[in-house]
Amino acid sequence: MKLRVYVMAGLLALSQPWARGAEPPDPKLLTVERIFGQGDLHAEGFDARWLAGGTGYVTLEPSTDTAGGRDLVRHDPASGKTEILVPAGLLVPSGADGPLDIDDYAFSPDLSRLLVYTNSKRVWRVHSRGDYWVLDRTSRELHKLGGDAPPASLRHAKFAPKAARVAYARGNDLYVEDLDSHKITQLTHSTSPDLINGGFDWVYEEEFGLLDGFRFSPDGSRIAYWQLDSQGESEFPLVNETDSLYPHIKMIKYPKAGEKNAACRVGVVPVLGGATTWLGLPENLRDFYIPSMNYDSAGVVMQVLNRAQNTLQLVAAAPDAGTPRVILTERDPAWVDVVDRIHWVHKGAEFFWPSERDGWRRLYLVSGDGGRRNPITPDRVDAMDLVHVDEPRDLVYYTASPDNPTQAYLYRVDFHGTNPARVTPADQPGTHHYDVSPDGRHAIHRWSRFDQPPTIELVELPSHKRVRTLVDNQALKSKLAGLKPWKTEFFRVDIGGGVALDAWCMRPADLDPKGKYPLLVHVYGEPAAQTVVDRWGGSGYLWHAMLAQRGYVVVSIDNRGTPAPRGRDWRKQVYRKIGILAPQDQAAAVRAIQKARPSLDPDRVGVWGWSGGGSMSLNAIFKFPDLYKVAVAIAPVANQRLYDTIYQERYMGLPSENPEGFTQGSAINFAHQLKGKLLLIHGTGDDNCHYQGTEALINDLIRHGKPFSMMAYPNRSHAISEGRNTTLHLRRLMTDYFLENLPPGPRPGASTAKVAAQGTK
Repeated sequence: MKLRVYVMAGLLALSQPWARGAEPPDPKLLTVERIFGQGDLHAEGFDARWLAGGTGYVTLEPSTDTAGGRDLVRHDPASGKTEILVPAGLLVPSGADGPLDIDDYAFSPDLSRLLVYTNSKRVWRVHSRGDYWVLDRTSRELHKLGGDAPPASLRHAKFAPKAARVAYARGNDLYVEDLDSHKITQLTHSTSPDLINGGFDWVYEEEFGLLDGFRFSPDGSRIAYWQLDSQGESEFPLVNETDSLYPHIKMIKYPKAGEKNAACRVGVVPVLGGATTWLGLPENLRDFYIPSMNYDSAGVVMQVLNRAQNTLQLVAAAPDAGTPRVILTERDPAWVDVVDRIHWVHKGAEFFWPSERDGWRRLYLVSGDGGRRNPITPDRVDAMDLVHVDEPRDLVYYTASPDNPTQAYLYRVDFHGTNPARVTPADQPGTHHYDVSPDGRHAIHRWSRFDQPPTIELVELPSHKRVRTLVDNQALKSKLAGLKPWKTEFFRVDIGGGVALDAWCMRPADLDPKGKYPLLVHVYGEPAAQTVVDRWGGSGYLWHAMLAQRGYVVVSIDNRGTPAPRGRDWRKQVYRKIGILAPQDQAAAVRAIQKARPSLDPDRVGVWGWSGGGSMSLNAIFKFPDLYKVAVAIAPVANQRLYDTIYQERYMGLPSENPEGFTQGSAINFAHQLKGKLLLIHGTGDDNCHYQGTEALINDLIRHGKPFSMMAYPNRSHAISEGRNTTLHLRRLMTDYFLENLPPGPRPGASTAKVAAQGTK
């Protein structure tokens, strides 16, 4: 035991700012403290939002007249001239010591009023509950919404399109408040804690990204809203054992794979109050999802998805009739992706719709009745996102990267599908994001590369002429240039059978080709995200760079099934094989990399990941115990039966229909094969990937007599970020574990046992 403590003390010196009695660290070397504690290596961002019509964008800037406040400042895109639209001095409530702390804001369509969101409280992942105030810019009256509502109890307040009203959710109901008389009208009347009007249960929020559950009609006279009935939906307890004398238990509705969902429907109610008109939908509301709903010129337009998520219908309903008509239907043998936003043109006669019907994600111009569908983006190219529709100029902007799926560029095409062209300059490789003004004349352009922090600039469209640089992150770039260098590269790994996987590698700049270096694999591998993307990765990137400085070779690989723009078959061949195909691809890639790079030590291969990456790390070290020697699995799902309906069933089907897939894809069923070193990390308050799964895995490891290490963070969520020092503690823990069990640097001819022995001397 004493010997082990001595080893750890020596290794800690590499991850701590400096060990007691030791010299201060080399300023050219990254440390855990500097990356996650000091904060001097963070990239600067730029928070701005466009005003209606593209007349300018607004930023929040420190006030020079009101201490502690921020002014809302309008910027003219062309000239750069600024004006203060709302000074912080107007946002001081009567009797308050200072101005409101602005968490979010919105202007009314005519800019006459400002809605301010403040005192926000976190609900699951998002601060979606708080207080709302309205400033009348003419009278300068500042009014708090909600009447006698308790503090921080309102959600998703928004202006009506054409009237002096604001609607918001409170509790399980919807309300409208008249901004002149301050009269509050309750529109819905929930009769049960399980009946949610204008909001969602946990799984709708997590998997469909839905928070705000109501929409105004274009004339502001009606509101369409979701209603979820979660009665019969099973509850999951989150137990807080540290903040009170006795444990506090919080129950959340959480449908696990194969279990009962909440029933969902959409209704329309007049803003002055009255009966709700329910829109006709499939009878069994628990076996269908409504992941999207908007109110526009076509009426209430919804996307209705069956439980298997392989058939999606776009339906529209007139609010007075309630009977929907099907505009189009999308089907896929695997799953159908929900469309984030539908862009209507020509006064509702046509709309743009993405589809993979021909094997690639292309944009189609569809007639309002769905009868005519013309593809407008090129064949065999994935249109990754529809960025903007410029109807006056008949132009559609979208992102794509036909030649490199690790990057993203802006393209444009006309409404007829002719003259497609890249807008992003050819001399700017990397990943690009555009926030286009409503008039389509300007865009806030964010651009970065893997080793290059973001540059943010204002550009003209369609020329892409730079108007001005908004953020250059030059200070951060200079700091990075002063560090001990490391080498990075993007490449492809041939794993046989005509399959090549995208990957990146970070390694010591002074790597000795005759030495043997440890290989650390960062993995995610599920359909929700890519890891191999040519863009700035922030603190995660810097942590990998720190390891490369110290003698690790770090790689990440995108297996089949990740959402890369490589065609529909690439993304969906993982169907019913989550946790099965990806570990095979990853292992094949690691072996191919080892063969191509003899400087890698086959006795020192590690893997780590978070969430789905944590699950993948478990599958790696359990299923390929002779390949991977060390694994760190953070917040994993060890048993897919324990995860939620929407995500797990989308990719795996129902457990009753695919029992073998759920068994073979769940790492817990292979725990008996563990040979290497394993560190499990989980937050006990994780509402997403429950701590329950890690406890079940621990039981199996104990049953099979398998040694492992474990760190539980009390009451922390899936992000494991709450509480002072948590992130720093977590990253130190990870660093020290790899330093001890996967020693860095070249070890010519040394086995793992010899390396460990050398580390104790």
